[in-house]
Amino acid sequence: MTVVDDRIAMADINTERLDEWFERLERMPVPEGFRAEIVGGTVYMTPQRGTHWEIIFEIASDIRFRFGRRAKVLSDVRIDFPGHENGFCPDVVKMRDGAKEDDTGHWRYEDVEFVAEVISQGTAANDYGPKKLAYAAAEVPLYLIADPYQGRCHIFTHPKDGDYTTETRVPFGEELDLTGTVLGLTLRTDVFPRN
Repeated sequence: MTVVDDRIAMADINTERLDEWFERLERMPVPEGFRAEIVGGTVYMTPQRGTHWEIIFEIASDIRFRFGRRAKVLSDVRIDFPGHENGFCPDVVKMRDGAKEDDTGHWRYEDVEFVAEVISQGTAANDYGPKKLAYAAAEVPLYLIADPYQGRCHIFTHPKDGDYTTETRVPFGEELDLTGTVLGLTLRTDVFPRN
């Protein structure tokens, strides 16, 4: 069994534990405007900032415009990914055509074809580290990080052996040419605000 297979098997085994953790989080008095996710067995709660939301909205809007209302575009929805207790709530996700929730009401990581994460200062290491590796292990073909602190986007493609083999960096202000990817579109970044 390869490392990728081990990670995938672990994600299936830990679903019940993640369910329990998220049920507890839902009962907690979490302040308005915060989101919670579990990365590698650790709970992270981060506030939603205006800059963060504007970038999420721009990306999701462009995808919805490209694929129409029938496309399943999600934001801040729990999806369990390969690795040790990874219940992520990605900023933007595009599911494959025909994707449906499973019998337990969860979306399957196998149906994810695009993920975008917008960097927050407190959790940036997760997006560049364990989350990137989990998305690669899940063979998500396209992973985009929008970093308003650097004023740059990082595009990761071609997942292989638990990591991405290709990274492209594009500064805010230039167009992101994703026409050769599963999205088949160009994203404008001149509208992305900076922190």
